Amino acid sequence: MDPGTGLPVVGMVGAGQLARMTHQAAIGLGQSLRVLAASPTDAAALVAADVVLGEHTSYEDLAGFAKGCDVVTFDHEHVPPEHLRRLAAAGHSVLPGPTALRHAQDKQVMRARLGELGLPVPRWTPVAAAADAERLAADTGWPVVVKAVRGGYDGRGVWLAYSAVDVDRLLAARIPLLAEERVPLRRELAALVARSPYGQGAAWPVVETVQRDGTCVEVLAPAPGLAGDTAERAAAIALTLARELDVVGLLAVELFERTDGALLVNELAMRPHSSGHWTIEGSRTSQFEQHLRAVLDYPLGATGLAAPAVAMATVLAVEAAPGAPGLDERVHHLFAADPAAKVHVYGKQTPSGDILGHVTVLGDDPGSIRQRARRAARYLSSGQP
Repeated sequence: MDPGTGLPVVGMVGAGQLARMTHQAAIGLGQSLRVLAASPTDAAALVAADVVLGEHTSYEDLAGFAKGCDVVTFDHEHVPPEHLRRLAAAGHSVLPGPTALRHAQDKQVMRARLGELGLPVPRWTPVAAAADAERLAADTGWPVVVKAVRGGYDGRGVWLAYSAVDVDRLLAARIPLLAEERVPLRRELAALVARSPYGQGAAWPVVETVQRDGTCVEVLAPAPGLAGDTAERAAAIALTLARELDVVGLLAVELFERTDGALLVNELAMRPHSSGHWTIEGSRTSQFEQHLRAVLDYPLGATGLAAPAVAMATVLAVEAAPGAPGLDERVHHLFAADPAAKVHVYGKQTPSGDILGHVTVLGDDPGSIRQRARRAARYLSSGQP
């Protein structure tokens, strides 16, 4: 407990934009989040009062950070599993727990477990040799999608292989791989849910996500034109996974909607997620507040929409147009042009192509708010109207 407030202390390993926005939600709950940051210039470290510098790959740093925390949670899934198990064995509350997190850290473990649960996934196979991928391709056709079993995220560690030669080239890196069929895709969806230690679950409306080069650049809530029974099925898959994997906190289930309307589970994330940024203004309870409620075993908040339609667009770091004003002045201009647009700037010094922030727009007409969000994000990114 925090001796000053008498409230629990939540420690979040990682200090990126997810921790920054979780910190903002913690303030509303009367708390100040403790973050483990690799650098004092990390996005959350710039705003949080309780910052511990250390590495998520060091057990000693993690154990020191966990002292005085009522619960330890994460803004990424890259903490070594053996460290998570040691923390839990030492008596620290780690949520989600090491066993649950393994399904977000290891794609092969995740795919096998989903198969055991009878949940829909792309056809896949572990790849120890090119012949393994060739057998899959004999059923699905080339190309196949090859993924790093561990460590990949946001499009990293994912490749298209058009032949056994491509697979051999990837195997030369000596990292564990699996191969999946290339799904005939209508669009990508995401089902975001939360679960508490008590077992209470809550689901937000299923959203459509738009990916570009592995980055989520748009989220539309609720997913436009999604049939009611399909939305219910997606939410049921996510809630089932949260229960069966014993997830505590947020669970984002990324889904493929095939051209024939079938749903397939693509990826899992057990933390706040880019597909849920819209919830800050667009839902009665944001994903960040809900994650805190869940890991503290508070009753979960309402997840209804705050408007008929919500659009989120990502602000990317790109080369600004010639003569464009700086980011601060662009924010000023955007507020004047569209006062209802909600802007979140993460305070990151980013290389080209990285994420600077996001914009959320609420309204009645999905097409109109999508265009406004796109236009706002484009202007903040580059200065182009």
